[in-house]
This record gives sequence, structure tokens and C-alpha cells, in this order.
Amino acid sequence: MSWLAETLGAEPRDATLYQTALTHPSHGADNYQRLEFLGDRVLGLVIADWLSALFPRDREGELSHRFVTLVSGATCADVARDLGLRGHVRLGKQARDDGAADSDNILGDVIEALIGALYQEHGLQAARAFIHRAWASRIDGKAAVPRHPKSLLHEWAEGHKRKPPTYTVIDRSGPDHALRWTVRASLGTAGEADGTGSSKQEAETAAATALLGMLSL
Repeated sequence: MSWLAETLGAEPRDATLYQTALTHPSHGADNYQRLEFLGDRVLGLVIADWLSALFPRDREGELSHRFVTLVSGATCADVARDLGLRGHVRLGKQARDDGAADSDNILGDVIEALIGALYQEHGLQAARAFIHRAWASRIDGKAAVPRHPKSLLHEWAEGHKRKPPTYTVIDRSGPDHALRWTVRASLGTAGEADGTGSSKQEAETAAATALLGMLSL
């Protein structure tokens, strides 16, 4: 409870609520899924409002690109790791043995569940304050719109008069709660590279990033 109070910036009153937010379905029926559903919406609202204030001249498409990056599962998981969340997630034995404590999907879900619990107990102001602190290093009022690796790779192909890159799933393994995808990005004779991730989209991004690195050599 002391870790929660320090991390969230508010004193938890209902221990059961936060215990539920930290509980994976493999540990029991009373788990984080409903709170994650709520927290996902709260996070989206706060980030959208924050971006609107920080970038008043950005067009809708630019705001959307920033938004997608900030609320992605990978970013949520990174925030969870920064806060030391891994050691507090309640997992079933098999899930823990399978390495679920380091799954981007699970860590991202749990941080959203904690946001849901905080919102439910202390309201939007407390949830906003926590999100602003936890995401502060990831949002930059002076930064240009981030360019997605898949967009950059597509632009490279167009600029070099090549067909658009293709993405092929070459492996999908692991239990449902800790899936690992491997995807191959290819530009024909220009090269190909593989990437892995906890979702198909994450693996595609990793593959595009790897291929871009090869092309820049």
C-alpha cells in the first residue's frame, strides 16, 4: 500500500480495489480486466486533452499520431517498468513461469487498470495528475511529430521506385497471455529483416526499424 501511495500520488483507501487491479486472470476470476477497460478510456481522455493543449497548431492527423504512440501497449509497458510494477503483478504459477511478468501486454493492461482504480476512488483530477507525472518524460512540447518506422520504410520504397514493403508472420509462439510474434519485413532485392514483439503490430514495427537500419548502412 505504501508503494501504491507513493507511485500513484494518492492514498489508497480500498485495498481490495487495487489488489484486483494488480491481479492477472491466471491468478483468479476477480482480476484487472474491468478496471483496465475503464483505465484505458481515462488514459485516452487525459492524453488527448494534454496533446490538444500542448500542440495547438497541430492538425488532427498529427495529434492522432502522437496520441497513438503515447497510449500504445509498448509505451504503457515502459511506464509500468519505470514505476517498478513488475514485482507487484499477481500471476498464476504457470503464467509467472512463462515469463508473463515481463509481457508488454500484461504490464500495459495493469498500468491501465491502476489508472481505472485511481479514477474510481479519487476521480479524474487524481488520475490526470498521475498520468502527467508518469508520462512526462515521453511528451515533449517542442518535439516534432514522431515518424512511424513503417511509414518511413514505405516512403523509402516510394523514393527508390520500389514496391511497398511486405510484412509476413514467420512465427507465433507462447501461451495466450504471453504471445511472441516474429514478422519479416521485405523490400525484395533491397533487403529484409525480422522483428519480434508481443503483438503483430509491435513485431511489424520492430521489423521495419531493423530494415531501416540495414538500409542506412
